[in-house]
Amino acid sequence: MRSILYVTSALMVMGLAFWAYHQNYSTQAAFKEVDKLQTRISLQREELSMLKAEWAYLNRPERLRELADLNFERLQLLPFLPEQFARIDEVDFPLPEEDVLAELSDPIDVVGDLRDAHR
Repeated sequence: MRSILYVTSALMVMGLAFWAYHQNYSTQAAFKEVDKLQTRISLQREELSMLKAEWAYLNRPERLRELADLNFERLQLLPFLPEQFARIDEVDFPLPEEDVLAELSDPIDVVGDLRDAHR
């Protein structure tokens, strides 16, 4: 009886050792993957900051004005003038709609119909 207990205990210890060995290597692989992802994230952030700086440099107003002047014949771009914008009293706002239920001759009880449908 003791020999069976010793054998099963030894098998359990070997099984747990194999499990711990496997967990150790999978954890190390996960750490390596995290390090690779962190490196890629930092490189992407650097590239993004560089692209933002380049975008800001290319969108300088004096540069855009210069380009618009150089390409005036082809693009016909003009600066905005205050006269091009409408005043608030000139905006045509839609009139408020009257009560739609009052216009219906035979309104339907939608909530009641939904309750009946779920029963």
